[in-house]
Amino acid sequence: MEWMYLVPALPFLGALLLILFSGKTGKAGVIAIGCGSIGIAALITIIAGWQFLQSGIPAYDQHLWEWLRVGDFSIGMNLRLDALSLAFTFVITFVGCLIHIYSTGYMADDPDFARFFACMNLFVGSMLMLVLADNLLLMYLGWEGVGLCSYLLIGFWYKDPENGAAARKAFIVTRVGDTAMAIALFLLVQHTGTLQLSVVLERVQTLWTSGDETVVWIAFLLLGGAVGKSAQLPLQTWLPDAMAGPTPVSALIHAATMVTAGVYLIARTNIIFNLAPAAQAAVAITGAVTLLLAGCSAWVQTDIKRVLAYSTISQIGYMFLALGVGAWSAAVFHFITHAFFKALLFLGAGAVIHALHHEQDMFRMGGLRKSLPGVFLVFLIGSLSLAAIPFISSGWYSKDQIIWLAGVTERGSSWYAWAAVLGAFITAAYTTRMMVLVFFGREQTHVHHKPGPEMMIPLYILAICSTLAGFLELPHTLGHFTWLSDFLAPVLPAPAVLHADVAAEWGLQAITAGLAALAIYLTWRLINAPFPKKAGAFLRSGWGFDAAYDVLFVQPFVRVARLNRKDIVDKIYTGLAAITRTFHRMMSSTQSGILRWYVLGVVMGAVLILSVIIWRHSL
Repeated sequence: MEWMYLVPALPFLGALLLILFSGKTGKAGVIAIGCGSIGIAALITIIAGWQFLQSGIPAYDQHLWEWLRVGDFSIGMNLRLDALSLAFTFVITFVGCLIHIYSTGYMADDPDFARFFACMNLFVGSMLMLVLADNLLLMYLGWEGVGLCSYLLIGFWYKDPENGAAARKAFIVTRVGDTAMAIALFLLVQHTGTLQLSVVLERVQTLWTSGDETVVWIAFLLLGGAVGKSAQLPLQTWLPDAMAGPTPVSALIHAATMVTAGVYLIARTNIIFNLAPAAQAAVAITGAVTLLLAGCSAWVQTDIKRVLAYSTISQIGYMFLALGVGAWSAAVFHFITHAFFKALLFLGAGAVIHALHHEQDMFRMGGLRKSLPGVFLVFLIGSLSLAAIPFISSGWYSKDQIIWLAGVTERGSSWYAWAAVLGAFITAAYTTRMMVLVFFGREQTHVHHKPGPEMMIPLYILAICSTLAGFLELPHTLGHFTWLSDFLAPVLPAPAVLHADVAAEWGLQAITAGLAALAIYLTWRLINAPFPKKAGAFLRSGWGFDAAYDVLFVQPFVRVARLNRKDIVDKIYTGLAAITRTFHRMMSSTQSGILRWYVLGVVMGAVLILSVIIWRHSL
């Protein structure tokens, strides 16, 4: 575990080397640095995780150096490995490594190959810093780092103005949540005197009682930061447009890094949310509403990547719902299974797009199960997990746990449970629609070339993980195996279950299984049925949030900016610029290119210098 500092350090080092020597290493060198640094970090994580499990200690702290000190306030560059950070670190490094390997094939012909891997390494390093930080300030550094990297990667193909606009949108929208989180950190420093996580969580329990106004405000502000990064209502609008980036970027953002940062933040600060019931209820409501709205939008998309983007928003909604009802470990369980099957689906979609010469419209695909049988197999496995098909998919085990606990915990409600059940029905429907349009029917676009082993091997590994990850936890009806919950118990409290009836759980599982089967059947039969145009356009636009925000915020801001264009502050800086230009013209006029004027200048300068010297000696 003493090598733990290398886990975030290696991706950062890889990014630095790729930036400094991008034109000198060649493609093989870029692959060795980019993939090798993440691969070694993943290996160290596995070794450190094994040592951590063998040690039996609740946490391992590693002090690197003192970062800053202001009076009595000091913050160190310190790392903390516990059950929660280990779970996230393993997923980030392992899935991140597979995405890097896949990218060597997907991005092979891109002229900015080195820049891509430099940004990807920086992204992974920032996310690792976020989850391994032992204090909230270092966490915030990683938090802002993933925001910066998302901007760089979403707008990677910056020559297209739409990509640049999508990158700016992601950066600005998430900045709203980041501001809320920063205010929460200021309040915590003011009241606790520190940002050391363990100390903060200890002191809040002595400073405030449940429902105290200050801790409720802090929890709501932390929730604001979480909904920004995790693309939950009302800050979810940036994520569908983030599909402008290369497909491996989409896989990394949606599966292992940025969008799960909000889930990690709430889980890590669970003590604060336990003291703020109103804020925790808001987390559950946000998740329940988001999973339904995003699922409906995914139902009508035509772009395969936008289907998966709205699907991610919906699945993160399930995690928020679990956090909101106090099922902390269930949220982490779904994070793990979702990371595997969503990375599999995005990379599978990337293989399809790559094979069809960058075609993303599902209505121009079709029949690909015959021409791309390997991609069809792995995409089917991922789709089964996304649709939560009972017993055979990892997604069912984690989603079933959330649905069950949403209705039986102390802070749960039957409304939450039924919202999650309805969301599962919608998920099965849009997943089936995606599978049918892409892999069945008549082939619309000819396959130009098939993905090579560097793309297929990561897909096969993710397919295996997507199948087996569900067995980390089993429900009461199947033996009640709780390895993951037991592992996370020192960090995350167990949910306060009010009533646990096995018969009722069997019934709920039967209902969800029946609804999933019904959704598959209806979608298969009605795949070509016309959908109302206005309703379809409304859902396709994400329920009109972008248009509403444009009217409420963007246009008024632009109008005020135009009115305020020539205010007194601008005149000061305009005047300074004018003075600078005047001096520039005066100085540039001396550079005439006429030799005799240069000689005259030298003579006049010499005369002036000699005159000053003679004058000083005469004194």
